[in-house]
Amino acid sequence: MTGTRKLLLTSMVLLLALGVLVTKYWSYVINPWTRDGQVRAQVIQITPRVTGPIVKLTVSDNQFVTAGELLFQIDPRTFATSLMLARAELDKSRDDIEALGKQVEASLAIKELRITAVEQSSIVIEENKARVRETKAQFKRAKELVPKGAMSQRALEAAQANYEVAQAKSDEAKANVLEALAAAKQAEADLAKDQANLGAHGELNPRLRSSQAKVREAELNLEFTQVRAPVDGYVTNLNLRVGSQAIADQAALALIDINSFWVHGFFRENYIEPIRAGDRAVVTLMTYPDTPLEGRVESLGWGIAQDDGSVGDKLLPSISPTFEWIRLAQRVPVRVRLLTVPDTIKLRVGTTASVMVMTGASGNDGTDPVVAAPRALQ
Repeated sequence: MTGTRKLLLTSMVLLLALGVLVTKYWSYVINPWTRDGQVRAQVIQITPRVTGPIVKLTVSDNQFVTAGELLFQIDPRTFATSLMLARAELDKSRDDIEALGKQVEASLAIKELRITAVEQSSIVIEENKARVRETKAQFKRAKELVPKGAMSQRALEAAQANYEVAQAKSDEAKANVLEALAAAKQAEADLAKDQANLGAHGELNPRLRSSQAKVREAELNLEFTQVRAPVDGYVTNLNLRVGSQAIADQAALALIDINSFWVHGFFRENYIEPIRAGDRAVVTLMTYPDTPLEGRVESLGWGIAQDDGSVGDKLLPSISPTFEWIRLAQRVPVRVRLLTVPDTIKLRVGTTASVMVMTGASGNDGTDPVVAAPRALQ
């Protein structure tokens, strides 16, 4: 009887263990899962903004760096010289602007003198007109009095001479007015030209702004000789050496952003229908098979590249042969955000992971502890 009880108890324990095992496996069967997963991260291509030889290299391959830390320095001497030249040009521009300002003041004074000359010539014309009218009247009266014997012929000749002199002076005054008007217009044109050469006053002057911009550009180029890390991360695949030529706008090294890791699970297209953003996910890294990581589904991909139909030889579409009775399911990327990563886990871009998405309300509450996928499914 005692042996029967032991056998029964042992059988119950085995059945219970088998039930737990089957339940765990069943959760990995009914929930979408894939062994085709990869660890991803933002890889920043560190690209210098200026060209020159590297004179200082402060990092080594696979080194961790913090944001703002110096990675390497390009020879700054050429750019320092350019900055000195730009500052000298700025000083020269200030001197030129000052000289042009004085020229404008001089042209303005000349214009005012020319306007005054026109006004004075106009006054002289009016005076000469009055003199002409007066002498003309005297000459006319003399011509009337001479035949009557009331005035001598000599007085008539004198009146005529006075009239002719007044008329000549009037003509000369008119010519002077025309000359003064022409000089005033020329002075006004010279003033407008000088004002155009000077441009706007103060900090709005285009010559000054252009020189200041060149100084700022030279300052930036000098700053760009020091290439710094934009984020915290790991330098990887470093092939630079002191003396290497850094080329502007050409990537020099790669920096993996340590705060941007996620996992891409590539699920068969017939598995993705129940997956929703926010679903709980269990990620098991091949590097750490016994340490599952919890995550959340962020999004599902809306498209994948098509191989069939791409341009092949002689611009003809390239089509892969298939068997009619075999339908190959495409793989759709599902982006999973990792919630917590223990310090013992070192994420590396491109490493393999298994991903299981726990669909439905029970999988979204996050109360159940995550369990690593069985080795057979990893």
